[in-house]
Formats: sequence, C-alpha cells, structure tokens
Amino acid sequence: MRFRLLPALASAVAVATALTLTALPAGARSAPAAVVAADDLLTRLQAIPGLTVVSETQPAGYRFFVLRYTQPVDHRKPRGATFEQRLTLLHRSAGAPVVLSTNGYGLAVNPTASRTEPTQLLDGNQVSVEHRFFRDSRPSPADWDDLTIWQEATDEHRIVQALKTIYSGRWIQTGASKGGMTSVYHRRFYPEDVDGVVAYVAPNDRLNPLDHEYDRFFAGVGDQACRTALENVQREALKRRDRLVPRVAAYAADNGYTFARTLGTADRSFEMTVLDTAWAFWQYSDVSACAGVPAATATDDELYAWIDAVAFFGFYTDQGLDYYTPYYYQAATQLGWPDLAFRHLRGLTRYPDLYQPNSSIPAELRSGYNPLPMLDVDTWVRTRAERMMFVYGENDPWSAEQFSPSRRDSHRYVAPGANHGANISRLAEADRAAATATLRRWAGVTDTGPLQKAAGLPFDDMLPTRRPADS
Repeated sequence: MRFRLLPALASAVAVATALTLTALPAGARSAPAAVVAADDLLTRLQAIPGLTVVSETQPAGYRFFVLRYTQPVDHRKPRGATFEQRLTLLHRSAGAPVVLSTNGYGLAVNPTASRTEPTQLLDGNQVSVEHRFFRDSRPSPADWDDLTIWQEATDEHRIVQALKTIYSGRWIQTGASKGGMTSVYHRRFYPEDVDGVVAYVAPNDRLNPLDHEYDRFFAGVGDQACRTALENVQREALKRRDRLVPRVAAYAADNGYTFARTLGTADRSFEMTVLDTAWAFWQYSDVSACAGVPAATATDDELYAWIDAVAFFGFYTDQGLDYYTPYYYQAATQLGWPDLAFRHLRGLTRYPDLYQPNSSIPAELRSGYNPLPMLDVDTWVRTRAERMMFVYGENDPWSAEQFSPSRRDSHRYVAPGANHGANISRLAEADRAAATATLRRWAGVTDTGPLQKAAGLPFDDMLPTRRPADS
C-alpha cells in the first residue's frame, strides 16, 4: 500500500471550508427541502443540476435508481475539468432516514444485496457512492494527485447537499473497511452533512510505519497451536520456493496473467502471497478453520492448494491488482498500511521492502507517504468528533488499529470472535441493543414497533488484503 497527500493539511482544511458553499451545484443552496410524493421523485431528481438518471427499477417496496453526478476533477478548481461519479439511490419513503453508504471501491448496483445494515435496521432510504478513480468514476485523463481523502469527501458533500433538496429527514453515514474509513474522512471535513456515522472494521493507521499493533495482533490472535501452524506454512512455503514458484509462473502463463507492471516477477508475487497467508486466514476465517491448516510435513501439492485457497496466487498479478490500484495508491500516499516485522521468516525472505503498497502499483504511480492527514483525522476523532460509532471484529487483522472515539456521544464496539465481516448483529447482546438504540436515536426513529432485522449481508468495499472480497 502507499502514501501521497494533500498540499498541506492545514491549508487543505481551509480550502475545504472555503469550498463548502462554492462546491455546491447551482440552485442547490436555495432550493427548499421537501417531502416528495412517489410520482414526483423522478422529476425532482432530474431537476438537480449535474445529476443524470441512468436507470430505474422497482424491487418490492422500493425504487432503485442508478445515477451519475458531474463532479469537478479538482474541487479547488470548481470551474475546471469534470468527471461523472456513479451513485445509486434506493428510495423507500421521503419521510424515512437516508443512509449514505460510502463505498471505498467500485459500486454494486444490485438493489437487494447493496442494502447496508443501518439501512435495514432503520428501514431507510440509501444513497451509495462509488469512490473517485474506481471503475466508472475515474477522470480521463486521470491526474492521480486528485485522489485524496479531501477530494472524495467533497464529492460526497456535494451529493449530500444536492439530495437534501429532496430529502428533509436525518442522514446516517456508513461504510465497511475502506468504506468505513471513507465515512470517517467525510465526517472530518464536513461534520454537518450527516447526523451520525457507523463505521465498520475501519483501520486507523495513524502513524505508519512506527506503530506495532498489527504485530501484537498476530502474536495473540487465536491459540498458540493455530498461530504456530500458520507460521509453519509460511516457512515451509518459502523453503520450497524453488519448487513452488515454477507452479505460480505456469499458472500465470496458463491464465494470461503477468507481473511486469506491478510486482515484477513470479518470485516476488509468490513471496507477497506467502506473506499474506496468515492475514488472509484471519480476515476471512475463524478459529474453526485452524484444524484445516496444513502440517509442516504436507506435500507440495497440499501446501500450494491451501495457500491458493486462502490467499489466492492470482491476486498479486498485474490483472489481479488492476482494480485495486486506486486503493494501493491511497494507502501509499495518505492512508497508511500494515507494516509487519515477519520475524519468524528472517533468513527466508528475499525482498526487504516488498510488503508495502508501492509494490502493488505501476512504477509511474509510486509515491512518498505523508503522515499528516491520518494524524489530523485521528486527533479530530479522539477529541472533537460527535455521534460516531465504530464496530470492530475481535479476530480481524484490520481491526488491530482502531479509532478511539471521543466522549461526544461516540462509541466503539468489538464483536467477539468476529472477522472482517463484523457488524452490529454480531455484537454481544447488550452491545447490540445499545448500538441499535443509538443508531435509531441519531436517525430520529422513535417508534417502538418491531425492528427490521438486518440480514448481515456483506459489504462490497472491503479492504483487499489479502484475498480480495467479491465486488
């Protein structure tokens, strides 16, 4: 993962404040909020400057719109070049709360699978936003200096302000993993846009690489037998490099995969995948899977197959990494990344600086890391943020470095034994009730009727380390 940045954080905050009004589309500031009748919704959407209705479907109980919204490529130059940002609107009722789902990656357009847990718990409307530079939301030509947390936060700010001309109810922002991080950054720069934030499994790399929470996590997760078995798999794989790397190379050749633009060689790709095995195991599995970890005496076939199933040899190829290039660029420039010591692999690895985001992007995008944005966000969350909820998984590597919420009606919960799919439904009973009550209070839902049960559907914006989630 890698690191770039805003010109300077102090000036960026000033710019963000200055553009709070000028960044809005013409007409959005003066149009009154209104409760919209169902037959008037399409007309009102079409009337928002810069918003294009691409399609509409009507699943049971909802109207689902795929939309495009014209955004400045650089919000510091609102009259400059533009691009089309993709978003969706799942409309239930003009009087219901609106959940802003900030996808850290591309955007799913399935109206059922895309309903987040807060949307289900509140039975609300939902606006889902594709992150700039992903999929259909990449400027052309792309100046990667414009891929910053402030630029994306301002994208979302303009969308919220535009849609508030239609929806007058309360807004809740949510996201999981990188989407959760994105929701935190939006809240940092535009704290008045929404009435509360629920951020799931959102890592907080506040001072990369001088922190060691990830190493402490892997020294204590699960039991000693499972940790030892995972370390043995990594050691054995690297010891058998001369036999296993040719398999990776042959697999890549058979499938048209290459390494030249990113990792460089099959050997480097192999080592990166092996380094990722323990991470991928805990990110997506649980302690029940420990029994399936191969023994140190496993055959080459057994070892290769298990690593491929857990960490996927096809991921660290040019083709596997291509979709995630914007994420790794952001990690290298601003977000930070897990910086692990791998002491148990000393003498077996060949590439000392391999495990960092610049390894996974084309050479022309590799950049230096600036720590100021994450230090600023961390300080603000701990001291000034209001109405923020963080949900983490006890056995999730990405939950090792957590945000520490302020005392301003903000909360943090940890789901026992949960991995990167942790959510409110997986909390202990008392925490689940408290988190749900807080969410409903923030959203202004005061009825005492039965809650709609959240189905615990997976988010589509999980961080890719190590085996990518389906998107």
